[in-house]
Amino acid sequence: MTNRILLALLGTLAVAPASAQTRAAPPKPAASGLSDQQKLEQAEDHLGRMKQVLKQVIGRLQDARNEKDIVRLNCVNEKLTQIKGLLKVSEQSDIAMQEAVARRDESAEADFQKIGIARAKVDQLRSEVEECIGQLAFAVDEKTTVEVEQPKDLPDQDLTSREPPPPVVSRPPPASRYY
Repeated sequence: MTNRILLALLGTLAVAPASAQTRAAPPKPAASGLSDQQKLEQAEDHLGRMKQVLKQVIGRLQDARNEKDIVRLNCVNEKLTQIKGLLKVSEQSDIAMQEAVARRDESAEADFQKIGIARAKVDQLRSEVEECIGQLAFAVDEKTTVEVEQPKDLPDQDLTSREPPPPVVSRPPPASRYY
């Protein structure tokens, strides 16, 4: 079940638009060759970072709620849901990795890689949350005023109230011999 969830969540990375993938070049997961203890420590760091990102995104969600900005709220909530799923899969992989390390099983590497991939995806989603803009970015309230200062060296004529051009009196020649 967890593998299917991870594949489904990671599948969104593969079909994401190219601009989203190039925008936040996520770091690659740590390469093999680490000791089991180093994998456990690094996985713990990855999980801590993902939890920190989760808190930041929840803060952004609360800001959007307070501003009653539905557009931004939906955008942030979509990213938050993905982050929660990736964090859940990562926590399950961390437990599986700890069990594999205790058994001295080589499957610990696969679980370690899952956590690294999830961390990269969470970092990408965090940067996408920062780009969520809402309806307030486009709205102008009734308190907004615009003051225009006209340079003193311009002529005094008002160019907005001029006479329309005279109507065209002559008919242009026909485009073809056939009318």
